Amino acid sequence: MQNNSSAPETAAISNACYHCGEDCGKVPITLDEKRFCCNGCKTVFEILSQSNACDYYRYEVHPGLKAVNPEVGSRYAYLDNEEIRRELLEFSEDGVSKVKLFIPAIHCSSCIWLLENLRRLHDGVMQSSVNFVKKEVIITFHDTTLSLRQLVELLVSINYIPQLTLETAGKGAKRKINRGIYYRLGVAGFCFGNIMLFSFPAYLSVNDAVENLLRQNFGILNILFGIPVAFYSGSVFIISAWKGLKKRFISIDVPIAIGILVLFFRSAYEIISGTGPGFMDSLAGLVFFLSIGRWYQDKTYQALSFERDYRSYFPVAVTVISDLGAESIIPIKKLKTGMRIMVRNQELVPADALLVKGIGSIDYSFVSGESSPVPKKEGERIFAGGRQAGASIELIVEREVAQSHLTELWNQDMTGGEKQTRWDSILDVISRYFTVMILVLSTVSGIFWWFYQPSMAFLVVTAILIVACPCALAMTYPFSMGGAMRVFGRNSFYLKRTGVVEALSKIDTIVFDKTGTITRNDGLGADFSALIISQDHLQHISSLVRHSTHPASVAIYRQLQGFEALPVTGFAEVPSRGIEGHVRGHFLKIGSAEFVTGSAAGSAGGSRVFVSVDGEAAGFIAISNHYREGMKEVLSELAQRYELHLLSGDNDAELPNLLAFFPSRNHLHFNQSPKDKLEYIRALKATGKKVLMIGDGLNDAGALRESDCGISIADDIYHFSPACDAILESGQFRHLPDFLGFSRTSMRIVFISMGLSFLYNVVGLSFAITGNLSPVVSAILMPLSSVTIVAFVTLSIFISARFSKLEVK
Repeated sequence: MQNNSSAPETAAISNACYHCGEDCGKVPITLDEKRFCCNGCKTVFEILSQSNACDYYRYEVHPGLKAVNPEVGSRYAYLDNEEIRRELLEFSEDGVSKVKLFIPAIHCSSCIWLLENLRRLHDGVMQSSVNFVKKEVIITFHDTTLSLRQLVELLVSINYIPQLTLETAGKGAKRKINRGIYYRLGVAGFCFGNIMLFSFPAYLSVNDAVENLLRQNFGILNILFGIPVAFYSGSVFIISAWKGLKKRFISIDVPIAIGILVLFFRSAYEIISGTGPGFMDSLAGLVFFLSIGRWYQDKTYQALSFERDYRSYFPVAVTVISDLGAESIIPIKKLKTGMRIMVRNQELVPADALLVKGIGSIDYSFVSGESSPVPKKEGERIFAGGRQAGASIELIVEREVAQSHLTELWNQDMTGGEKQTRWDSILDVISRYFTVMILVLSTVSGIFWWFYQPSMAFLVVTAILIVACPCALAMTYPFSMGGAMRVFGRNSFYLKRTGVVEALSKIDTIVFDKTGTITRNDGLGADFSALIISQDHLQHISSLVRHSTHPASVAIYRQLQGFEALPVTGFAEVPSRGIEGHVRGHFLKIGSAEFVTGSAAGSAGGSRVFVSVDGEAAGFIAISNHYREGMKEVLSELAQRYELHLLSGDNDAELPNLLAFFPSRNHLHFNQSPKDKLEYIRALKATGKKVLMIGDGLNDAGALRESDCGISIADDIYHFSPACDAILESGQFRHLPDFLGFSRTSMRIVFISMGLSFLYNVVGLSFAITGNLSPVVSAILMPLSSVTIVAFVTLSIFISARFSKLEVK
């Protein structure tokens, strides 16, 4: 059994439970020289120790919760019921299942570490990720070795008990309105007004007998009104501070709770003893304004969360087939249950659907992390997020597309977690040490004033505890980045996470793909004059290219769309080379000269797609490129600040035209395979470059993932690469320099707002330490600082977006 020597030794020598921190009593349970308050906590420790997962105790002291009734028996036997299991699972295919569970016990970094390392506890767990804000964990597991029931029982055994409700299974749970915050705010406001009224005799300082009697009686009333203020309206701060202290964590609520309790008991003592009027008015004002600040912060974060969950969607479309067989493209948000859709090779299935035509070979790596294709026959169900590998298939939509679900899949990124930005690290340090520094500062100041002017010591300490606010510091980065993401989203530029804004601001090198990126898919022309082929074979070509999403295939199919689609067998697509398949007994190959004829000869003189039928060369189709609107201006502006490169899987026929747009011939590379593009990005990064890769997500997924930031260009077809960090609607390509400039401006706003937050704390503390700030004014300034930062960020983002020529409404 592992002895976790790196864990804090204080747990071993004190009487606190090593796991949860509760007092172990007179007869503690011991194991490996560690004390536990109950067998439940000891059992959890044994499970973690046997699985080499005791790093759980490194991140926080006593991170666990007291284990209650660890024996589950048959409590979760109902999860073996197939109907219930199907309702709870978000995905289940080919021995791989995925479930999202709400676990209220998630509360600290140790919880995140343990739940994201569940695979250490059981080999059946493939991957798990935690949404700390929502207290949710998404787990992908092998259901052949670990059933859903066993998974839940595993979580219960380590005291992370999920709340299972079939009513919300597979659906987005509605946001519960937190009415308590309004009740506490109302009580604090009511009592504040009355306490101010009853404090008038003290304010007037009249010393006759009647006034003294009123002052005493009103003082008692102030105590009665102060009780609900301190212990109901202020309870949220006291409870939060107590929970943090039980976990050996000092949060920002600790000094606030100390201030509330000190104000109440000091005031009650003065009133009852007759030594003074007390500070109940300050207490009520303090709690009232703090409650306003807490309400405002809660509402603002909710608004930011809503914007991210429901407005961040995939700007793509899907091909719909009508009852008459006509194909049309509609926005994905208009997709309805019962519609018949077509999914081509390498396209994602946008919604849960039933396969009605064709043979499916579904790659679920986007959903489960497993890249092995799952074969599907007609009549079988296919889950949203699967990618077809092979000939196109037709499906009937069973469930309307959930854009929040697709966004969640994109954010999940099975290939790796989100990188922590530099600012995340800075804010972590601020949150960890700020409160400790304030407690030390208030103690030192209190000692000084106690010897210098004892009557001021209490007020100075309270003012320091209240006015110091790391909230404004902590809010600068998320609100600045969140505001920038909203502006980008309204301009059809969709970011995966807030850290992408920071990544964009640091870019110094931009690498472009050619076809489908700087060229317009809808502008590609196809000339068949050099094709020596019969009319029947033109129909065969049309049927074959119909299954491919490559821009050249789309252009050819658009020209030949009048032909009836014929069945295709043995369809295969080789990235950057071409496609092949059998159509009515004829074997066709369409693609580069090397792929079709085995020789690179004839590749110059224009972009050409070569064709062979049954092994015999049949000439080529000339593809005319049309560059995106404003490309010359865009590249000219970018070249002033960035180093520009081009990677293309096509031949160098377009080189003369491209030299007019790109400054350096040495940065233009052709006949690049997906692997070549990936290695090129790696080589640039090895020289210290900060690389932005812009592609269409077809043959450059590896390069998009390898770059510091990857942008996928989306046209009116269902192209999407999970590897990208952002999606740009093709119509907004001309705004690319504006987007990059705005990202740099957004980071400057972060610096400025951070400076303002530090300035507020420095000025506020200087007034509080010198005794020139009352607790009530401190309570007003604390939420006001957060309001000011949010207002500054919002206004700055709005003005900056206007100057960057971006839409903000």
